Amino acid sequence: MKGSLTEGPITKSMLLFAFPMMVGNLLQQCYNIADTLIVGRFLGADALAAVGSAYSLMTFLTSILLGLSMGSGAVFSLRFGERNFPRLRASVRLSFWMIAAFTVVLNAVMFAGLEWFLVFMQTPEQVLPLMRDYLWVIFWGLVPVFLYNYFASLLRAVGDSRTPLLFLGISAVLNIGLDLFFVLTLRRGVAGAAEATVISQIVSGVGITVYALLRLPWLRTQEKDPPQDRRGLLWELFQFSSLTCLQQSVMNFGILLVQGLVNSFGAGVMAAFAAAVKIDSFAYMPVQDFGNAFSTFIAQNYGAGKHDRIRRGLKSAILSCLVFCLIISAAVWIFAEPLLTIFIDPAETEILAIGVGYLRIEGAFYCGIGLLFLCYGFFRAVKRPGISVVLTVISLGTRVLLAYVLSAIPAFGVTGIWWSVPIGWALADLAGLFFYRRQRAERR
Repeated sequence: MKGSLTEGPITKSMLLFAFPMMVGNLLQQCYNIADTLIVGRFLGADALAAVGSAYSLMTFLTSILLGLSMGSGAVFSLRFGERNFPRLRASVRLSFWMIAAFTVVLNAVMFAGLEWFLVFMQTPEQVLPLMRDYLWVIFWGLVPVFLYNYFASLLRAVGDSRTPLLFLGISAVLNIGLDLFFVLTLRRGVAGAAEATVISQIVSGVGITVYALLRLPWLRTQEKDPPQDRRGLLWELFQFSSLTCLQQSVMNFGILLVQGLVNSFGAGVMAAFAAAVKIDSFAYMPVQDFGNAFSTFIAQNYGAGKHDRIRRGLKSAILSCLVFCLIISAAVWIFAEPLLTIFIDPAETEILAIGVGYLRIEGAFYCGIGLLFLCYGFFRAVKRPGISVVLTVISLGTRVLLAYVLSAIPAFGVTGIWWSVPIGWALADLAGLFFYRRQRAERR
């Protein structure tokens, strides 16, 4: 078995492990980026607004499944670090069926509540039919999304971050090709863009499932495995998965609430926000994945009892994160307008101006979100996932509260929504530092 992060050079090991995750998540963003680009260019501003707003809802739903999978993945990493393979095998089986059952229920709820969600998100009348068509199709991709995220988390937990990248690469290329075919050739509109995404998700989800079952024979129960405390295992998995899911879903639910506020400013602001958020996501996605890789590193070493290596890894991760974020902040600030014209016609000057304002405010403070992702990963890995939830509530609670308060002040307007984000990041970072110092004091 390979993939241990408990030995070797620290910075190099983390970066090599994180790199495929970074590339993979950027490719995953291509699912909706392709929809946004093609829809925005060929179907108009209303279609762009519909797909962009639907993206916020789908990100929220995906975050639930991702959080459950990441929480279980943290348990897998701890068992892998301990080299307790019988308990690892039992954990994998129990968590799969637990999350699979939840996914089926979630999918049924989303179909049944589609109309309510459209009202909740304050969808403008002119965008409503397009968003309804898009979401009805895209909901069919939730089960494949679960399969991909579950087995990707499993593979990463045992040190394989390359295989998830391979399946994402295949499906991302397929998605772009199908987008062009369904939208431009078959004239399927926004529903065609959704169909392309779902087919691509099926390819990645089913593909990685088959790979894991065939290429990881050690997952199968062995006769020499001692009996496991299933109730204790299930409770451990439930704690990690539910708290990580809560952290991820609270974060994205806050974004969903902000999306509803953005929608109330009209289709023009919706279109600008839809395009700017895609660039924003691309900009800080690598550091989010570095935070997840850092979490696997910490969990494996925590399981192995290598606390000095954890401290050295923490210092290395913070330095790497800050250097990357400063470079990306400068690039987004300088190239905000050219980047937006990828999605928005240059003639739409008002929409471009709104998007540039968003990117230059958010982009100046990427160090804040980078450090926050490291906090999430660290506390999840040292068996304190509840702290990650608290930090998320601080960050998103501040964002949502200030967004509604500041946007109601005429001097701020929609710009108040943009400023609420970095303020939330900063407060959560300060709280993370407090909890870290308190934990160190408790260990002494």
